[in-house]
Amino acid sequence: MSKFYRIGENLNVVTKVYGQAMKERNPKPLQELALKEAEKKVDYIDINIGPARKGGEELMEWIVKIIQEVVPDIPLALDSSNIAAIEAGLKVHKGKAIINSIMARPERMDGMMPLVRKYDAYMIGLLWGPEGMPRDEHERGMLTAEILAKAAEYNIANEDIWFDPIIAPLNIQQNQLMADLEYMKMLQDMAPGALSTCGLSNASNGVPDELRPIINRTYVVMIQRYGMASAIVDAFDDELWDLVDGKKPEVNKVIFDIMDGKSVDIPSMSKELQAYAKTARVIMGQVLFSDSWLEI
Repeated sequence: MSKFYRIGENLNVVTKVYGQAMKERNPKPLQELALKEAEKKVDYIDINIGPARKGGEELMEWIVKIIQEVVPDIPLALDSSNIAAIEAGLKVHKGKAIINSIMARPERMDGMMPLVRKYDAYMIGLLWGPEGMPRDEHERGMLTAEILAKAAEYNIANEDIWFDPIIAPLNIQQNQLMADLEYMKMLQDMAPGALSTCGLSNASNGVPDELRPIINRTYVVMIQRYGMASAIVDAFDDELWDLVDGKKPEVNKVIFDIMDGKSVDIPSMSKELQAYAKTARVIMGQVLFSDSWLEI
């Protein structure tokens, strides 16, 4: 099984306690979270400071320093639409950081790709083009080609690019999750050596909170099967990591059988396996989404 990189999503400005800590420059909550993520053996910690139009450079520099002070061996993914803030973080980052993310738009690529070279960073190539979100795997392929062409202009190797096909909410764009899977089949042919990632929790955005984990867990098994190399996820979802690490083979088998179109006897399964089977069927588009899909 290939290495699956874990990028912890939890250090985010939109979370009230951490957003307040950033505003007040209070390191304690942020450092405590970083230490907890480290205990969960994340490979990267995502630091999302949002747009940070005012004071973003100083904030990103400060937060990179205080996080690496307590977890010096875990590199960071720097997340902001403020290019100057990204560079401020890269200047003080120890090790190879990830720039999260560079959209497939000329102004974003020309504004941020030089930073990839200057600071020897990885970049997440976000497949969001001038017209917004791609409609299918073919449009994702076209945006991938545009990112690759621009990266070549800046001598950025495929191995330094992590492609993010954009995960859409299951309850709004059910067909998009399948488009992402189809795209993953194409990626290594298009960009040999490149990696891939996604904001996994986007798949369950807008779904009742109690139903979100089963969607995220089912989908991570599916994308991993198709070669996704990493995901930006809740660092504290232990069951999700058990699935990624192959510790629940019976669950993986049920999901794979659904993906392969095999006949499965859902009523005969345990309640846990039924939930995964039913969720896989919804993601595959075999059943229309509704908030009661587990009860059907």
